[in-house]
Amino acid sequence: MRIPVFENDIRVTNNLEPELKDIVEKYPKGKVFVVVDENTQHFCLPELQRYSFFCDIAVLEILSGEEHKSLDSVVAVWNFLEENGADRKSLLINLGGGMLSDLCGFAASCFKRGMHFVNIPTTLLSQVDASVGGKTGINFNGLKNEIGVFNQPQTVIIASQFLKTLDIENFLSGYAEMLKHGLIRSKPHWDELLEFDTENINYETLNGMIARSVAVKEYFVVNDPTEKNIRKALNLGHTVGHAFESLALHKGRPILHGYAVAYGLIVELYLSAKKVGFPMEQARQISKWIIDTYGPFEIDKKDYKELYLKMTKDKKNEAGRINFTLVPEIGKVEINVDCSQELIFEALDYYAGM
Repeated sequence: MRIPVFENDIRVTNNLEPELKDIVEKYPKGKVFVVVDENTQHFCLPELQRYSFFCDIAVLEILSGEEHKSLDSVVAVWNFLEENGADRKSLLINLGGGMLSDLCGFAASCFKRGMHFVNIPTTLLSQVDASVGGKTGINFNGLKNEIGVFNQPQTVIIASQFLKTLDIENFLSGYAEMLKHGLIRSKPHWDELLEFDTENINYETLNGMIARSVAVKEYFVVNDPTEKNIRKALNLGHTVGHAFESLALHKGRPILHGYAVAYGLIVELYLSAKKVGFPMEQARQISKWIIDTYGPFEIDKKDYKELYLKMTKDKKNEAGRINFTLVPEIGKVEINVDCSQELIFEALDYYAGM
């Protein structure tokens, strides 16, 4: 299954070997490199090393986790590439989740002023979001993805076989991005997501759902590759979600990115009801489904000011105002919606009372 995309090639497949061989054999021996983290080193890399064409490829292992999505990790990748003779016509294969593809895509984009890279996302979150769309970057001064560039990978290979190694929490983390895609673009996709049995996963069915979710993201990427306008639709749930994620990290009780997005959706659906007419009863039903599925992340009123301050740091803000992406109904979006601090606090009250 191939999905046409802007500037790069996305392959959703049940057979990784021929897809990867097609790419690797275009590069000279000794000019292909791989970065993994400790999880993909153990669970995923052995699959690639079974392939005859993959012998003798240099591999770097970096530490996983948001705390390692840093300039120090980028320097480690640059040193690895330099020490192994990489040049501008080399290829870097990023085998891992969104943190790794973001970081290594940024490293590849800067090394020798840009070398080729391929993403092989191994988590559901990275398959439907981070590995697709050309965003790369690292965290800086406690802010997510503060430093980075837009640069498309040569190819993204999405192989659902890797998802069988995920625990339910990491599966649901990626599922939140799929929920977002359904809300902003496709009611049929939204409906199938609510009906899918996440406790007894049918991976063949899931593969098709992943392809449809990726197609939603690519629609917005193709129409707005550098996020000047309609691509901001993909920010639904993220303005508040990133604030939740940062607060959780600061408080020493970190949550997965997708969980933060799911909680952000609750707040932003309330804002959607108040500002652009999303049906409140439907917002309540969705909010309950999210809490029942993801469990609670508790906040109280003394957290509101810190959360609001973190929202003001969102990269999509302009002229000192927080730009929200909201939905008047499933499948439609309004971008750059301004909400007052009072209304945001009201929405946080709504969330806290769920």
